[in-house]
Amino acid sequence: MKIAIIGGGNMGGAIARGLSQGTKIQDIYVSDVCQANLDALKAFSNRINVSTSNTENIGKADIVLIAVKPWLVETVAREVAPKIDYKRQILMSIAAGVPFAKLTELFNPQATMFRMIPNTAIEVLQSLSTIASLNATKEQEETIVGIFNELGKAVLVQESQMNAFMALSSCGIAYAFRYIRAATEGGVEMGIYPEVAKQVVLQTLRGAIDLIEAHNSHPEVEIDKVTTPGGITIKGLNEMEACGFTNSVIKGLKASLIK
Repeated sequence: MKIAIIGGGNMGGAIARGLSQGTKIQDIYVSDVCQANLDALKAFSNRINVSTSNTENIGKADIVLIAVKPWLVETVAREVAPKIDYKRQILMSIAAGVPFAKLTELFNPQATMFRMIPNTAIEVLQSLSTIASLNATKEQEETIVGIFNELGKAVLVQESQMNAFMALSSCGIAYAFRYIRAATEGGVEMGIYPEVAKQVVLQTLRGAIDLIEAHNSHPEVEIDKVTTPGGITIKGLNEMEACGFTNSVIKGLKASLIK
C-alpha cells in the first residue's frame, strides 16, 4: 500500500519515520510547508518521498493521512478534499478533537474514514495508537490496525473513547517523561551524576514494564514484592502518596480529557 501524509511536523514526521521501518507500506509521500522538515525526513529514509504540494501526492496513495494541527484541518480540507477518490482511497486523521461529524462535513459523508491518536514513540515503533473507524469494512479495519501494529500496539475503539485514550497515551507519554525527569533529579540530589541517574531510571522502568507484561499482573502485586514490612520502600511510597502522587496523576489525566 501507499500513503500520503499531509503534514511533516512532529507527529506527521514521526509517523513517516515509523512507517519507513515497517513492511506494510510500500511508498510514503509526505507534504509540508517547511522545507527543513522535508529535508530531515528525506535524510532519515530514502523510502520517504517529499513535496511542498499537498495535492501532488494524493493521487499516488491508497491512504491519505491528515497530520496537521486541529485548527488547520479545515484549511487543508478546502485544498485537498476535491482531489480525493472516496471510492478508492481511505482517509485518516490524527487531528485531536476533530470528530467524524466534522470530517464528513469537510470531506465526504460516504468516505471510508479512520481517526487515529498515536504518540511520538511511533518513530521508534513503540506507540500506542488508538483507532476508530467510520464507513469501513472489517477487512479495512484489520488492514489499518495491522499497519500500525508494526509501529507499537494499535487498538480499535469506539470514537467516544478516543479522547480518554488520548489523555492516557498521547498526552501520557509527556507525563512519563516528567516522571523520568523528577526521578533523575532526585538521584542527583542523592549524589548520583545526572546521566547515570537517568540511565538508572530508564532501566528501572524497562524492568517494571517487562515484569508486569511477563506476569500479566496488577502493579500492586509487584509493589508488594518489594515492600518489606517496616522497610525503606514502603516509607518512600507513603511519603509520595502523602504528597498526592496517585491523585496528581489521575487529576492530570482528567485535565487532559477533551470534553
